[in-house]
Amino acid sequence: MQIILHLIKKEFLQFKRDPKMFVLVLIAPVLQMILLGYAAVLDVHKVAAVVYDMDNSTESRKFINDLTSSAYFQIKYKAYNYDEVTNQIMKGNAILAVVFPDDFEKNILRGKPAPIQLIIDGSDGNTASIAAGYIQAIAADYSRSLVVQLMERTGRKISLSGTISAEPRIWYNPELKTRNFMVPGIAALLLMIVTLILTSLAIVKEKEIGTLEQLIVTPIKPHQMIIGKLVPFTILGFAAVIIVLGAMQIFFNIPIRGSEAFLFLSTALFVLSTLGLGLFVSTITKTQQQAMMIAIFVIMMPMVFLSGFAFPIENMPRVIQYFTYVIPMRYFMEIIRGVVLKGLGFNDLWFQALILFLSGTVILFLSSLRFKKNLD
Repeated sequence: MQIILHLIKKEFLQFKRDPKMFVLVLIAPVLQMILLGYAAVLDVHKVAAVVYDMDNSTESRKFINDLTSSAYFQIKYKAYNYDEVTNQIMKGNAILAVVFPDDFEKNILRGKPAPIQLIIDGSDGNTASIAAGYIQAIAADYSRSLVVQLMERTGRKISLSGTISAEPRIWYNPELKTRNFMVPGIAALLLMIVTLILTSLAIVKEKEIGTLEQLIVTPIKPHQMIIGKLVPFTILGFAAVIIVLGAMQIFFNIPIRGSEAFLFLSTALFVLSTLGLGLFVSTITKTQQQAMMIAIFVIMMPMVFLSGFAFPIENMPRVIQYFTYVIPMRYFMEIIRGVVLKGLGFNDLWFQALILFLSGTVILFLSSLRFKKNLD
C-alpha cells in the first residue's frame, strides 16, 4: 500500500511541476463548457428571409407584417424579380424566400385559395425544417383570421362546437432550449477527454523520457504501478466533473434535479472505461502524437458520434444502432441527462449503471493485462 501511495504522490508532484497540465485539467474544461454551451445550440431564431411581392397589396403587406412581428423572421431584402431571390439565397444572405403572386389579394377577396411560394435553403436540414414549420404556423393563423373576417362581413355566426384544441405541456425543458440538452452531454464529453487522453499521454510520455523503464527495474509489481497511475487521473477526472457541473449551474442555470450521489457513482463507473481505454492506448503507441491521434480518431470520435451526444440514436440505421450498444458513453449519456434534466435516480437507471460497471470492468481488466504483459 505504501508503494501505491508513493506512486500516487509522484504523479501529483509531476502534475504540480507542469503548470500547463493544471490549466488543461482544471481550467480548460470550464472554458470548453462555456464555449460549447453557447455554441452547440440548434435553436433557430431570426431566420433571414427575402420577400418578392408581385402583388404589393394590403393583404400581402399584412402577411409580411405577421412575419416580422413573429420574432422568428427578419426580412433582410426585398426582391423585385426571381434572379434577385436566387442570388440572395445562393450567397447565403437569406435562408427563406416568400413569393406572393400578383393575384394574391384578388383570390382572397373572392374566397379562393391564395397560395404563396416558399423557397427554402435546405443545406442545413434542421434549420430549414424549423423555418418551414414557423412560417406554416404563421400562415395557418393568417388563414384563420381571414375566415373570421369573412364570417363577420357576411353576418354569419361562428360556431366553436366540435372543435379540437391541443394544449401542450412540456416537461423537463419547458423553454425547448437545445442548450439544456447539450450541456450535460458536454460534461460527459469533457470527462472522457480528461481521463482518456491524459492517461494515455502521461504513460506514453514516461516511455519517451525513459522513466517508465526505471520504474520497471524497481521492485514495484505491475498492479501497483497500474493503480498508482490510474488513481491520480481518477481524482483529476472527478475534480473536472465537479467544476464543470458547477459551471453548468452558474453559467447556464441548469440544476441537477436527480440524485447527485447516483450521478457521481455512475461517473466512477464510466471512468473505469475511459481509464481502461487510455491504458490500452498507451500499450499500443510509442509517442505522444500517436497516442493523441489514436485516442481522438479511433476511440473518442466514434464514441461521440454513436453515444447520442448530438445525433439521436433512434434516427440511425438499424445496423449502426447495434454498434451503439457497445459504446459505454451511450449509457453514461442517458444517465447524466436523466439525472440532470428529468430528476431520475438509481431505480430508473440501474440497468445503464450495471452496463457501465460490466463494460468498465472488462475494459480495464483486459487493458491491465496487456499493460502488465508489456512491462514483463
